[in-house]
Amino acid sequence: MTSASPILIIGSMAFDDLELPTGSAHNVVGGSATYSAFAASVFAPVRVVAVVGDDFPEEMLGTMRGRGIDVDGVERASGKTFRWAGRYDTDLIHRTTLDTQLNVFASFNPKLPELYRDTPFVLLGNNHPALQLDVLEQTRAPLFVVADTMNFWISGEPQILASMLRRIDTLVVNDEEARQLSGIYNIRRAARDILTRGPRRVIIKRGEHGALLFDEDGIFAAPGFPLEDVIDPTGAGDSFAGGLLGYLSNQQQISALSLRRAMLHATATASFCVEAVGTQRIATITREDVAQRVDQIRSLYEFGASTM
Repeated sequence: MTSASPILIIGSMAFDDLELPTGSAHNVVGGSATYSAFAASVFAPVRVVAVVGDDFPEEMLGTMRGRGIDVDGVERASGKTFRWAGRYDTDLIHRTTLDTQLNVFASFNPKLPELYRDTPFVLLGNNHPALQLDVLEQTRAPLFVVADTMNFWISGEPQILASMLRRIDTLVVNDEEARQLSGIYNIRRAARDILTRGPRRVIIKRGEHGALLFDEDGIFAAPGFPLEDVIDPTGAGDSFAGGLLGYLSNQQQISALSLRRAMLHATATASFCVEAVGTQRIATITREDVAQRVDQIRSLYEFGASTM
């Protein structure tokens, strides 16, 4: 089998202070690049571009290297690492941001190492759309580009965001963000509107209810996996995006079928993330773990012949 192509991930690496229904956790290593890199590394080699401060643990970078993640693009700047604090409601769906300290991330100006510029699969994590565009300018004809965004950029930088959308293959957002971007409440109509803005496909994440893919081949629904124990949902969306690109890179093709299979593998990968605080679980799973959970997800909607 052909080896997987590398994946380039640009995003944040951070410390999180979390107030969860099960208790508080402080100085948890997180960030979009961290979660998505661990998820993607289950399937393919990963290259990360991010910035951390003097206080970021070298041990975590070593753990990432051990998972096949190239961290040569991670800049260590003088100062403190990006920090986020949040409180989750008892339903673990709604959360409140308590504090955000950009620190060294505020002046982050990503410079891609020469080796990274030809990476075929690119994940633009949730950053300022101008920064996402700058990264794209530094790449050379990537095969597949996925971008994430959020409410803050949708309302604050609509023109630059519009330019970014015209440069990508796939936009990954949650249902609230899709409604805000399109101005349309109905998810199907909202997705149709987003597709007119540039991306060839849009994936709308719906938390525990799974995710929807909208593209020229129609609509595909990947169900969420019902877990008995959900501990920490931080990073689940980033893990979904990383798992999606990782699987596609491993398959060495972008087709209607591979995309739909990737959706199931992304959902399965993300389901592991929420089973522990921070990256504890997502940093340890294997491809076999994901394959078994994909089979469990398929069993949710496949009928046996005897029941038809």
